[in-house]
Amino acid sequence: MTVSITLPDGSKKEFQSEPSVLEVAESIGPRLAKDTLGGFLNGEKEVVDLRRRLKDGTKLKIITIKDKEALEVIRHSSAHVMAQAVQELWPDVKVTIGPVIDNGFFYDFDSPRPFTPDDLEKIEKQMRDILKRNHEVRREEWPVDQAIATFKKMNEKYKVELIEDLKTKGEKTVSVYHQGEWFDLCRGPHVQKLGQIPAVKVLSLAGAYWRGDEKREQLQRIYATAFLSEADLKQHLNDLEEAKKRDHRRLGKDLGLFTFHQFAPGSPFFTPAGATIYNQLIDFMRSKYREYDYQEVITPQIFDLDLFHQSGHYANYRENMYFTKIDERDFACKPMNCPGHCILFGADHHSYRDLPLRMADFGRLHRYERSGVMHGLTRVRSFSQDDAHIFCTVEQLQSEIESFMKLLNEVYTALGMSNYHVYFSTRPEKRMGGEEVWDKAEAALEASLKKLGINYTINAGDGAFYGPKLDIMFVDAIRRPWQLGTMQLDFNLPSAFQLKFIGEDNAEHAPVMIHRAILGSLERFIGVYLEHTSGHLPMWMSPTQVRVLNVTDKQLDYCQHLTNELKKQGLRVHFDSRGEKLGFKIREAQLMKVPLMLIIGDKEKDNETVSVRLSSGGLVASMPKAEFIATVDADNKARTLVSSLEKIAVKEAPKQPVAKNVQTNNQSKNQP
Repeated sequence: MTVSITLPDGSKKEFQSEPSVLEVAESIGPRLAKDTLGGFLNGEKEVVDLRRRLKDGTKLKIITIKDKEALEVIRHSSAHVMAQAVQELWPDVKVTIGPVIDNGFFYDFDSPRPFTPDDLEKIEKQMRDILKRNHEVRREEWPVDQAIATFKKMNEKYKVELIEDLKTKGEKTVSVYHQGEWFDLCRGPHVQKLGQIPAVKVLSLAGAYWRGDEKREQLQRIYATAFLSEADLKQHLNDLEEAKKRDHRRLGKDLGLFTFHQFAPGSPFFTPAGATIYNQLIDFMRSKYREYDYQEVITPQIFDLDLFHQSGHYANYRENMYFTKIDERDFACKPMNCPGHCILFGADHHSYRDLPLRMADFGRLHRYERSGVMHGLTRVRSFSQDDAHIFCTVEQLQSEIESFMKLLNEVYTALGMSNYHVYFSTRPEKRMGGEEVWDKAEAALEASLKKLGINYTINAGDGAFYGPKLDIMFVDAIRRPWQLGTMQLDFNLPSAFQLKFIGEDNAEHAPVMIHRAILGSLERFIGVYLEHTSGHLPMWMSPTQVRVLNVTDKQLDYCQHLTNELKKQGLRVHFDSRGEKLGFKIREAQLMKVPLMLIIGDKEKDNETVSVRLSSGGLVASMPKAEFIATVDADNKARTLVSSLEKIAVKEAPKQPVAKNVQTNNQSKNQP
C-alpha cells in the first residue's frame, strides 16, 4: 500500500507504510529531520507529536525549532524535565500534571515537605544537568491495565486516577514518554532529545488543589518557563521585572484608586480617584456613542430565571451565575446584557426603517469566578462593560461592521493603543443557522476588514455556534497581548426571543443581533491600561490633573485664586498648601503621577504667570496664566493624549519618563 503525504508547497511524498512526522522530515533531508519537533495536520492548529503516524492523503506542515509553535513542544518537554528533576532530588514526591500555559508551564506536586526558594534553585540546577544528558525521548503505548498496575506499584496515585478515568471513558491504551530511566503518562507532543531544549528557568511557587477542587488534596505548584534561546529567556525575565513594576494592583494601592474587602470578594471598591477614571472612560464612550448614533438604555440587574432558560444562559452558563429566590420565584443576577436588550427590542413594533437599532448599556453585571482565578481588576465578579447590541438586517451587516471598526480604531488611537491585532473566527463544526446566512455573515465581515485595510488573522472554525466573530487583541507597552474588544454576529437570540421587524415586503423578518464591546469590562480595561501606561494616564483621565505648588506662604492667595479659576473650567485641581519644602511636594506629585505641576513663586505671583513642570520632565517657565488655562482647558475638552505644553517645554533629563509609556504613533497598520 502506498501512503501519500502532501507538503505545504503542494509536493507529495510517498511511503510504503504510514510514516511518522519525523520520517517524512528524514525523507526530505537530515538537517530538517534534526530540527523537527512536531507538525500540523490537515490545516488544524494543534501541534502533533513528531512520532505520530500519518494516514494516506494527510496534509502535513512540519514544525521545527525555527517556528514559533516549537515553544509549545519545548515547554511541554520541559515540564517533564522539571518533574524528573524534582523526583531525582526528592524521590518521595508524587507527580500530578504539568501543562503548558502562556509564557511557560507549571507542574503540581504532592510533597511531604514544603518547597522553599532555595529548592527552586536546586530544581533548576538539576534540570540543566538532565538537559546535558541529552536523553532520547521515547514514546510507548501501554494497555490501560498495565499502566494502572505500573503506576500503582510506584505509589503514583494521581496518575492511577487519571488512567482509571480514561479507562471509564473507553480508552484501551495510554501513551507513556521515557527520558532515560524516568517516564511519565502524557499525550505529548515532545522533543526528539532533551538537548533540543535551549533555555529553562524556574520562576515561582504557589499552592493548588488536585483537579482544582478545594475539597481534594492540596498540592504545590512550581511555575517555570523555557525559550528558544538564552537571549529570548533574558528578554522575558526583563519583561517580568518590568511587569512587576507595572502591576496594576500595586499601582492601584500606591495611587489610591481601588481596594477589595473580604465581605465582597472579587468586587472592587473604587475610591474617588478611581471612580474619576471610571467615569471619565464612560463619558468618553458616551461622547463617541452620540457621534455613532447609539441609544443608551438601562435594564434590570435581577431577572426571573425563566429569562435565562429562554436565552440559553441557564443551560450553558449557569455555573457562572448568581441565584436567589424572591416571593417563591427563582431569580438570577444578569451575567450579560443581551437578554434584557432582546426584551426591550421585542417590547415595541419595528419596521426596516427603524434599523439598525444600536442599544448601549453600562449596567452592572455579575459572574461567578472561582477564587483561585481572580486577579485584581482583570478578573472580577462584579463589573460593567461598554456593552452594546445592534439589531439590523443581513444587508446592513457590512456597513455596521465597518462602523464598529472605525469607532474601535478611533477609541484605541485616542487612548494610545494603536498596536492591536484582529482575529476573524469563522464557522465552527457545530453551529446553528443555514449555510446561506453563514456565507453572508462571513462575507460581510471579511469584506469590511478588507475595505478598511485592516490586517487580520483567520481562526478557522473558532467562531461561536451562533455566528462568526472578531476578537481584538491589544498588545501593551511590554508586548503582552490582551483581548479587549469583540464583535459577534448572532442569529440565535433573535430566534429564541422571536424578534421580528416588518420588511419592505410587509412580511415579518428576524433581525441579526451584533454583540460588541470596545473596552470590554471597564474594571479589566483600567487594570490593563494602568499597566500599559505604568500609571501615567492622559491628562483628561487623571484623577488630579493639576497640582498647584507654592514656594512660600507669600503666594498662598495667588495660588488659591488660580486654583479656583482652574476649577471653574471643570479641571480637577489640588492646591498643596502645606508648609513642606518645594522639592518634597514636587516629588510627591511625581509619585502620584500628576500630569501638570504649577510652581508658583514671587515672580509668578507678581506677573500673574505660572511655571509648569510636566510629568514627562518638561518645563515651561513664566507662562501667562490665561494662556495656560486656555491651553489646558482645550486639551481637556479634546481629550488629547499628550499635553500641548510638550511642544514648547524645555526638556530636562527625565528621572521618571512618563509620556513615552503612552503610545502616540497613529500610523498603525490597523488604522483605516
